[in-house]
Amino acid sequence: MTVHPDRLDELLRASRAAGVRGLGRRSFLRGASVSALAVGVPGLLTACGTESQVQTAESCTSEDLSDTEKALVFSNWPEYIDRKGKKMPTLEEFQTTSGISVTYNTDVNDNTEFFGKVKDQLGGCEPIGRDIIVLTDWMAARMVSLGWVQELDMGAMPNVQANLKSDLRSPTWDPDRSYSVPWQSGLTGIAYNAKYTGEVGSFEELMTRSDLKGKVSLLSEMGDTMLFMLLLEGADPEDFTEEQWSGALGRLEGYVGSGQIRRFTGNDYIRDLNAGNVVACEAWSGDVIAMQYDNPDIKWVVPEEGLSLWSDNMLVPNKAEHKANAEALMDFYYQPEIAAQLAAWVNYICPVEGAQEAMEQVDASLVDNPLIFPDEDFLANAYGFMELDESTRQQYDKDFARVIGA
Repeated sequence: MTVHPDRLDELLRASRAAGVRGLGRRSFLRGASVSALAVGVPGLLTACGTESQVQTAESCTSEDLSDTEKALVFSNWPEYIDRKGKKMPTLEEFQTTSGISVTYNTDVNDNTEFFGKVKDQLGGCEPIGRDIIVLTDWMAARMVSLGWVQELDMGAMPNVQANLKSDLRSPTWDPDRSYSVPWQSGLTGIAYNAKYTGEVGSFEELMTRSDLKGKVSLLSEMGDTMLFMLLLEGADPEDFTEEQWSGALGRLEGYVGSGQIRRFTGNDYIRDLNAGNVVACEAWSGDVIAMQYDNPDIKWVVPEEGLSLWSDNMLVPNKAEHKANAEALMDFYYQPEIAAQLAAWVNYICPVEGAQEAMEQVDASLVDNPLIFPDEDFLANAYGFMELDESTRQQYDKDFARVIGA
């Protein structure tokens, strides 16, 4: 499905009019990206859990002190909560209404980096000093598969049960949402600089147009870029075979060898795209909202092949001592009015049913913005990346690192 750039421009301008908060959560998402990959494949693999680190509910038990300790520690990404000056209005409202004191940290700057910080403790059934952590689907799936996350009491979260959007209720890695609750979701597509090139509407064009040769960048996280290579291969990114993976990897290798791709980046594609060093690239919609505030030539389109759809998820790690308090916070943010306040600030896809109607009272200009409230048609061709077991994930990371020259 294609959304015309003029329509997206209109929608993005509406988002900017609500107040751009600078480059936020997704700007930090791939913070380690090239730099982390540059340490080489061995460095990548040592950040992965090993079989000896796998825990179970029986091997690693946790004690909940929520009844006597009205506190919790929340680790999130930078610029990923509503702010008013130094205040965080929705978080302050939660503390006032619940009586639970929240220590809010912005110490999740990159999925792999954070994994590296906590893997030894969680692998050894030791506390990490946090009651809620927010991680992207693929890393949340890894944490769950390693047994490092406590099962949630959904009965204690009636707002989550009632208001979690239907399309987010059953990810393959947590089909009953027993371990995770989405914080926000977002999209990956194509951005281009209209000052230097015409519309780029598909990944096929991005990878084959001669006028773009050497002026294109792709993302350095395997799941993002390989999702689109799999689509070009005619495979389903959510259910593909080893043969299809090899074909997609070979396709990427060919594009690298042809000189079509200038480089693989984290969110530093922003500088290149603004300057015209890169004229078209794989990009995150949230970055484009921020970029367009200063540069209206930056356009974002839904690729003809489809979209990459991701979520960041709240998890309660093993040995966290305030699980019930954490569940109370998760449930608080699934009130439509609270979710609308949060969404109006962060400008990502809101996972809460009813928040779109509540947005009428928060910021009416955002009610029909599909980058916050996409409908089924908008997401008809949106994909996630297939869940991988630990050994396969390590092998695919190694394959990808080799092709991109990390």
